[in-house]
Amino acid sequence: MAFILTAGQAGDAPAFPDVMACLCVPRPSGRPDVVLADKAYSSRAIRDHLRRRGIRAVIPTPADQRGHRLRKGSGGGRPPAAVGVERELVTGSWRRLVVAAPGAEPSLADRAAYSFCVLEHLHRALCRRDA
Repeated sequence: MAFILTAGQAGDAPAFPDVMACLCVPRPSGRPDVVLADKAYSSRAIRDHLRRRGIRAVIPTPADQRGHRLRKGSGGGRPPAAVGVERELVTGSWRRLVVAAPGAEPSLADRAAYSFCVLEHLHRALCRRDA
């Protein structure tokens, strides 16, 4: 885990390469396989940086970006990823983030948001020492 403290009004994208440079991964390649981040890190610059280094990004897409892409249709880039959902894990405020589109069937979900939802449940279980 690595972090860099920046000014409150500073953007996340300019500091991201510095954070990645501070990251020390005990592997021969020296880089992680996956980076988990919140939707503040969903910019094209950050995704390009990770793609160039061969790192998979697990970053939820903000609703406005997802809406723009859906409105563009087939010319709008990649479609939102869909996965099967375990309903007992998706509760409360996660429901609106996980469901891919308002008209989508309930069993489909945004993969990144669902991953964060599952990780939050795991974190809570570890804090309670249930896991």
